[in-house]
Amino acid sequence: MTLFYLILATLVGSAISLLGGVILLRSKKRRGLAILLTMPFGAGALLAAAFFDLLPESFRLGEPRVMLLWVLLGFTSFFLLERSASWFHHHHDHAEQAKNARQRYLIVIGDVLHNAIDGLAIGASFALSIPTGIITTLAVSAHEIPKELGTFALLLSRGWKDKIVLLANLLTAVATIITAVSVYVLGSNSHLPVGPLLALTAGFFIYVAASDIIPDIHEQTRRVGTIQALILIAGIIIVGFVIRLLGV
Repeated sequence: MTLFYLILATLVGSAISLLGGVILLRSKKRRGLAILLTMPFGAGALLAAAFFDLLPESFRLGEPRVMLLWVLLGFTSFFLLERSASWFHHHHDHAEQAKNARQRYLIVIGDVLHNAIDGLAIGASFALSIPTGIITTLAVSAHEIPKELGTFALLLSRGWKDKIVLLANLLTAVATIITAVSVYVLGSNSHLPVGPLLALTAGFFIYVAASDIIPDIHEQTRRVGTIQALILIAGIIIVGFVIRLLGV
């Protein structure tokens, strides 16, 4: 029965976290404006998740200097991944299309890793007790809502259609369920390198926000760029506050 409750709670939690993105998909009349405003919010959400959630937790689980090396590895791995994608597409796609394609896949990979780490927390909590697992699932879902909204906006702004964006987010949500069930069946996450995984994902998030999204803000007009910069800061503050409030 515990496994049943785990799967049910994770499915409900994933549905809640995807709700904001679905609302964005339905507002087609103001889609351009919504993307323009939520894209920097997504960058702020990624930075807040990295610095207020993933990094502190990784420092708690391992030596901070070692964890910082994993952050650097995540950052440079995404850089090399993007460079290799650039070389592959150089003779086949238009430069802007290739850039958008690279950024889409980087965002999806980072989202999969983050969702998998959420699954670690959920599975380990259900291994302790059903109430603890449900509370953890609700907490994770709550801080996922703004992140998923930002992810939807980022993927839409990079050229993916509504159905593809929705499918991509549903597939990344599967990572949470698979990881949660795996950890619960194993009974403990003590044998998994949770600290390095958290730090690695933090490096991915920092790279995507700092090298792919923030430069786009600098390319806007002064007025639009200033508004987006304020929204980015708001994203950091809001998501950081939610993480702090929930203690996740």
